[in-house]
Amino acid sequence: MKKVYRLEDLDCANCAAKMERAVAKIDGVNEVSISFMGQRMSIDADEGRFEEIMDNVVKACKKVEPDCTIVR
Repeated sequence: MKKVYRLEDLDCANCAAKMERAVAKIDGVNEVSISFMGQRMSIDADEGRFEEIMDNVVKACKKVEPDCTIVR
């Protein structure tokens, strides 16, 4: 399942890259792309566990950029 989310308060391209690497390591994530310029995250993950995976994605992103919010 592939979805696109809007990101709020993503401060820099370096943080976006760190978030992208952290999310890519999560079990069940097939592909992720985070655009600093577009303030968007595109994620392709296992459909059966999507909500569980997204909870882990939010936690991983908060560790890198505590002010950033993923609009679900």
